[in-house]
Amino acid sequence: MEKFKDMVVIITGGNSGIGYATAKEFKLQGAKVLITGKRQDALDKASIELGVKAKITDQANLKHIDELVAEIQSSLGKVDILFINAGVASFAPIAYTSEEQFDTMINVNFKGSFFTLQKFIPILNDGASVIFLTSGNTALAMENSSVYSATKSAVSHLAKIAAKELSSRKIRVNTVNPGPTETEMQSKFGMDEATLKGMKSKMISQVPLAKMGAPEDVAKMVAYLSDNTVSSFITGAEFFIDGGMAL
Repeated sequence: MEKFKDMVVIITGGNSGIGYATAKEFKLQGAKVLITGKRQDALDKASIELGVKAKITDQANLKHIDELVAEIQSSLGKVDILFINAGVASFAPIAYTSEEQFDTMINVNFKGSFFTLQKFIPILNDGASVIFLTSGNTALAMENSSVYSATKSAVSHLAKIAAKELSSRKIRVNTVNPGPTETEMQSKFGMDEATLKGMKSKMISQVPLAKMGAPEDVAKMVAYLSDNTVSSFITGAEFFIDGGMAL
């Protein structure tokens, strides 16, 4: 069933993981999809595999966002669904977190999310759906995650305020907050294989359902929140997809 036939869907950070799975879900349901990413080779590969449009975009670079919006407006017109998914993560104790780690996460996760929304507002259709990817960490006080958790919590609050500010145009704004999820991002944490395996085991031990999530779990929730036939009365809400970890 093509629930999103001919609707314009934009997914930032769509060349891997949750973004890729979400692009695939919307494409299967008939949408016109455009994904962004920072790595040309990965973006080209994903674009071909998924059969969707793609544009190189660094979410922390406001000029890139302006160029993205201009291209979408000229080639696709107004946007029906915006999934602000791109993000970065690194983990270290407060005592050992570098200024570079701090700035990178602030610039991509919070500044990038804020200005992506701001610059897309003029080309969002009335009745559009905006979904931010935050994190299950917004409900946790997990060691070594202070900056990452703070940036995602900031995005969560941003989404609630945006839901109020955009309500007059019937634009709904929600967040999806994944817990431990099997994605490519885990390989970018800078950990060796043994450390990464130990971290995964520890996380799974804290999940009541005793498993990692899949990107497709999040993709289906994003699709649900974008479907006005089933979620037209949902805005400013957070959806934890974490196997109960935040309980």
